[in-house]
Amino acid sequence: MHTRPFLRRTPATRTRTEARLAAGLLAAVALLVSACSSGSSTSAGGTVDAALAALPRSTPSALSPYYSQKLRWHSCGVSGFQCATMKAPLNYADPAAGDVRLAVARKLATGKGRPLGSLLVNPGGPGGSAVGYLQQYAGIGYPADVRARYDMVAMDPRGVARSEPVECLDGRQMDVYTQTDLTPDDQQERNALVTADEKFAQSCAAHSARLLRHVSTVEAARDMDILRAVLDDPKLNYVGASYGTFLGATYAGLFPDRAGRMVLDGAMDPSLDSLRMNLDQTAGFETAFQAFARDCVRHSDCPLGSGGATPAQVGDHLRAFFRRLDAHPIPAGDADGRKLGEALATTGVIAAMYDQADWEQLREALTSAMKENDGAGLLALSDTYYERDANGHYNNLMMANAAVNCLDLPPAFTGPDQVVKALPAFEKASPVFGDGLAWASLNCAYWPVKATGEPHRIEARGAAPIVVVGTTRDPATPYRWAQSLARQLSAGRLLTYAGDGHTAYGRGSTCIDTAINTYLLHGTAPAEGKRCS
Repeated sequence: MHTRPFLRRTPATRTRTEARLAAGLLAAVALLVSACSSGSSTSAGGTVDAALAALPRSTPSALSPYYSQKLRWHSCGVSGFQCATMKAPLNYADPAAGDVRLAVARKLATGKGRPLGSLLVNPGGPGGSAVGYLQQYAGIGYPADVRARYDMVAMDPRGVARSEPVECLDGRQMDVYTQTDLTPDDQQERNALVTADEKFAQSCAAHSARLLRHVSTVEAARDMDILRAVLDDPKLNYVGASYGTFLGATYAGLFPDRAGRMVLDGAMDPSLDSLRMNLDQTAGFETAFQAFARDCVRHSDCPLGSGGATPAQVGDHLRAFFRRLDAHPIPAGDADGRKLGEALATTGVIAAMYDQADWEQLREALTSAMKENDGAGLLALSDTYYERDANGHYNNLMMANAAVNCLDLPPAFTGPDQVVKALPAFEKASPVFGDGLAWASLNCAYWPVKATGEPHRIEARGAAPIVVVGTTRDPATPYRWAQSLARQLSAGRLLTYAGDGHTAYGRGSTCIDTAINTYLLHGTAPAEGKRCS
């Protein structure tokens, strides 16, 4: 993953309007760390045989002060919500080494029915703010029946947003970094890309050295169990999207007897190694682009081809446009002087692949760029994806994403020569995006902290039924990942949405929403093989 990666987070990370502009990271996705079973081995297909081992049921005495702490709730400044700060050990192997302070928010149940406890939500990333997601969407936009029965709760994971955020480059440096050429044409451009990745990694080490070794998904899942305890919930009820599915599955694997009603929407497959995962996601973006291409040519304003054009021809036109931008960036009306080059344009296009509701906006942005030499529309899509505001400030999404991913899983590549060898496979997976996505997988090679995790299966033996949701044309978390996770989980129940876009809950399918709401409210999981469209 570069820090221009492609995020695995729900399209509703901020507001429901902005939701359609969220995206999902391409680099090595966070997988498990210290709790992995020993002696795992990776097969030729990129999968592993070892399973995540559950932790002992009894709480170690050194952790008792964390489990017995009392949260001091106060107003968040957002109507209807309360906030608090929870402490967790920086290092679970050495709780005396210090604490991390984690931001928690909640909105109390609004109805008169029998309360069902807390429902923890996470939008993915890694690096997406769960507190922001709760306050701007889940706490007000989840079905009224769900909000009536559950206290809606979120916690920013360690290193994210309000929870001791990982810090790296400043805004101007991020502007430079996000424009780094991800399709190097010669050795000089390859060297520049490597230098950019090295500088990014070094800046994270300089500004966040204390935290970088302790932002793993396993540690974040253990933090969730402390939160469950201090909320006085016997089991953890949870809805996680995208990377949030990996976080939730990890919790279930570590604490299967404490896993309550869990929905994992837009699921990841923890058994894959980084290279296989990146190739799968590259193919997922190609699938989404082909769906966009077929839709685009049905509209008279499609700048990439007319009604008779095939997806391959549309892709050829887009690649030609990217090549022109690589040589000659175009004006974008940016107050800070940025122009639209290939890197930012590619990010803008990929951002719109997450939700078909963005396709009209993408057509308009491409038309302006290709026919009017105005890159403002694509730059806006890219900025929303990167969480860059009009003042040039970036949220820490990309910094946290790199920190979690590079700690959780060994890098896909250890140097440029390996990328070059893998280019044919990536270009086969996606003729449109393969080249750039291969090079975007390089940055963890230069990370200052060695990865402590490795791929493995999650079985969560003894857990109650866990609903795994997969969308057949999901660009960021391919459907096969949901199928695999549902098979791995001893009580996994696959719910399929036959359609486009990233994640399915709350995105317009009455069938999906009814199945999930029934499960959350009554504990009745969908029937085996249930499929919605």
